Amino acid sequence: MSMDRRTFIKSTLASGLIVGAPNVLRAARDKKYRTALIGSGWWGMNIAGEAMASGRCRLAALCDVDDHQLNPAAEKVEKLTGERPKRYKDFRELLSREKPEIAIVATPDHWHPLATIAAVKAGAHVYVEKPIGHTIKEGRAMVNTARAAGRVVQVGTHRRVSPHNVSGMKFLQEGNAGKVGMVRAFVLYGGGPEKPKKNIEPPKGLDWEMWCGPGPVRPFNGNPDDPWRGGIHPRGFRQYLDYANGTLGDWGVHWVDQILWVMEEKWPKSVYSTGGRPIKGPPVLTEEYQTTDAPDHQIATYEFEDFTAIWEHRQFAGNTAEKGENVGCYFYGTKGTFHMGWKDGWTFYPTGRGQKVIHEDARLNEPDQQNIKELWSDFLDAIETGRRPVCDVEEIHRSTNMSLLGMLSYKLGRSVRWDGEREVVVGDPDANKLLSREYRKPWVYPKS
Repeated sequence: MSMDRRTFIKSTLASGLIVGAPNVLRAARDKKYRTALIGSGWWGMNIAGEAMASGRCRLAALCDVDDHQLNPAAEKVEKLTGERPKRYKDFRELLSREKPEIAIVATPDHWHPLATIAAVKAGAHVYVEKPIGHTIKEGRAMVNTARAAGRVVQVGTHRRVSPHNVSGMKFLQEGNAGKVGMVRAFVLYGGGPEKPKKNIEPPKGLDWEMWCGPGPVRPFNGNPDDPWRGGIHPRGFRQYLDYANGTLGDWGVHWVDQILWVMEEKWPKSVYSTGGRPIKGPPVLTEEYQTTDAPDHQIATYEFEDFTAIWEHRQFAGNTAEKGENVGCYFYGTKGTFHMGWKDGWTFYPTGRGQKVIHEDARLNEPDQQNIKELWSDFLDAIETGRRPVCDVEEIHRSTNMSLLGMLSYKLGRSVRWDGEREVVVGDPDANKLLSREYRKPWVYPKS
């Protein structure tokens, strides 16, 4: 084969345009990536399920600090594939022994940075769940590590590939809603007062010390008759600020990401957030009892050059009083209001009399109404072509920062001016101290 022919095949294969050379295509597409799952709970297994379903990944190993999650997950993988994955309680041991080509990081939020960085340094490409970290400087360290190692790091903000989100983004960017002057992102669910739960001994098979990791060690809590229900672990952690950043750090990342993506922005100029716990009540943490400590409602205002964005969530007064879905973004333009939703797709309400409402349904995958399949396909293609993935770690670092800056302002009780280029709060030393946090020994905060 001549050099020109070899160059042609390489370049056209990378772009996905080649129609000939079946042997070259088959060699690329027949490769199975040695894959590891770090964090084998409900959502981690959703991601691993799509990895296995792609036919391109062999799930060689699983890691979880909780046998109650690890063992059923490993048994499910064996049932689906006929292969028995190795089981680990410490991700460092997994990475050292198994040397995966791909690592899925689906741990609680406070573990995302260290696990991702370790996997990248071990040579793996990484699919990590959102938000990418607990503090802003962790995210920068993750970006820099990925770039230095030349590895693809995809983040699980799958709404960037959901068909209705993609078409909705195009609808807005083509000017069909006119000039957008304001965006409101929101998640509104019901709830009520919170009663303190009794602290109990961690259940057998759960390494609670390792679960807490670089974060503070709080007492374990949950239902005494079923310790895996109603407490911090496995699903409640996002309302405990030692390990996550409340609803803004969880749901909020998806929707503030949509704002940056649709409006083609990188960061706001200033942020102000307020909220509290008037319904759930003051946080409680004693030797005997504890509650969550994240706000039960919160509003954050983000100032950009040409528009204002507002985040709103509440965990009370859940009802049908507000038109449309209880999650998403409203883009307010000169030609009408556009709602980018989730299960209900998107809807445009024009301002002119007699104009018809325009709607597009969602196309989501089960379980849990998501589009991980499409995001995983994009991840593999990015690995094979050397391009940046659609949810590249640097893009979602900025989206995560939106949420983290909202929480930073909430904790300070004042607005902050953000220098997104240098990633510092302007003229506010106290605020800049909150861009990182001290890790619990022996864990070491990652350097950027």
